[in-house]
Amino acid sequence: MAVTFQDLQRATIRPELGEMGEAVRRANAGVEEAQIQLCGAMLWASFACPGAIFPVFDTLFRAQLALECRLSELPLQSAPPPEAFWKRFQETIEGPEGGYDATSITMAVASLGGELHSDMAGLSEAAARIINKEASPEAKTAPPMITLEGLANLPEGSLGRALLAMWTENQFDPEVLDRDAIGLANLSPALQYLNTRILQMHDVWHLVAGYKTTSLHEMAISAFQLSQFGHNYSAMFLATVLCMSCLRQPAGFPLLMQNFAEGWHHGCQAPRFMEIEWESEWHSDIASVRQKYGIEPFAGSFPPDLLENLASSN
Repeated sequence: MAVTFQDLQRATIRPELGEMGEAVRRANAGVEEAQIQLCGAMLWASFACPGAIFPVFDTLFRAQLALECRLSELPLQSAPPPEAFWKRFQETIEGPEGGYDATSITMAVASLGGELHSDMAGLSEAAARIINKEASPEAKTAPPMITLEGLANLPEGSLGRALLAMWTENQFDPEVLDRDAIGLANLSPALQYLNTRILQMHDVWHLVAGYKTTSLHEMAISAFQLSQFGHNYSAMFLATVLCMSCLRQPAGFPLLMQNFAEGWHHGCQAPRFMEIEWESEWHSDIASVRQKYGIEPFAGSFPPDLLENLASSN
């Protein structure tokens, strides 16, 4: 029997972490019930209990990689999303008639935050401060925009010039999304700083951490950011993508889980990116930056352009 959207909604409940290892095994074997269970766990943490994001995703991804799980207590307080959220989420899962591109899916998932329970703002701020306590994001002001002119004056071969080339050659917008248009200034202190900095440095981390700008690697770097910062948006994005697979392409579910888990594990092994002053490294080449901070480039199990190649062959 095909999975329905209502199945996912009913499964969005506080998970039993001790059951997740077996659920991952069964989901990878193609058992629909188990795939729904994993989606429900991700949805609950992402959209109802931000303090549970790290333990839930860590448990799932460590099970996926056959690593020892570190079970912990989940927070007692959650904020179940209202019915208006589920209507918007279903529309997001269905997507536009022509499908999503990188920008449109980012905007669609980000807009889901406006439909959440009013208590989510406070819960998300508290979770962000705990996970990123060494960086003290609540005490920092949002950094200024990076200027293209400033990057153009840097030497050839430098990190800054590589960033400029990435933006210009791909016609990317600096910071991915306009920080003012999406209202980052209205967020609480830690969330304002973290979300602004993550948008600002996302493409820098692509370069330094070795992630391509393909679909598979965009998902993997989201898992990387999730493990590094407990990033709310990244959790929402991964949960949304996995739900799409569960509903439309369940055969691809194990591939996505493996890709997510590898990005997550890479983030766990890397130094804390939020504590690095990246602007001070603009003049350095990428290899030197990696050596200085002990950063290994991402080495996933799949070709970065696997999904694009599969799409073009159909």
